[in-house]
Amino acid sequence: MENLASYFSQYGGAFFASLGVVIAVIVSGMGSALGVGKAGQAAAALLKEQPEKFAQALILQLLPGTQGLYGFVIGFLTLLNITSDLDLAKGVAYFFACLPVGIVGYYSAKHQGNVSVTGMQILAKKPEDFMKGAILAAMVETYAILAFVVSFILMNRVG
Repeated sequence: MENLASYFSQYGGAFFASLGVVIAVIVSGMGSALGVGKAGQAAAALLKEQPEKFAQALILQLLPGTQGLYGFVIGFLTLLNITSDLDLAKGVAYFFACLPVGIVGYYSAKHQGNVSVTGMQILAKKPEDFMKGAILAAMVETYAILAFVVSFILMNRVG
């Protein structure tokens, strides 16, 4: 137990900040993978019958991928601030700064994938209304952007 206490007194800040990086990158990335995968399946089904709609289907599929990018950016910027002598309070603060983009990014990407699937249905039946489906999917992005901004502000306040 003394070894654990000694470890956290010396490297606790780096540990918690690194844990924040992991959450920001992995959790938002998992959400993006789910959303992009779901939308990709719908796009593949659509493109079997209507291959000329590839560009529009690709746009709908790409939308849920941005949350993973937001998590990566926050994770990378946090990683740049991690040193072996980072104090525990700052490390925990970086951890909490990474939570919004990780958690909200996961749910936002997952649900944006669902909306993108529905957008594929609009594209299949009424291609002239494609932008309506894209706008509906983009609206889900708003919350991922807000979480990214909150994480970015919190991260910059720590340093």
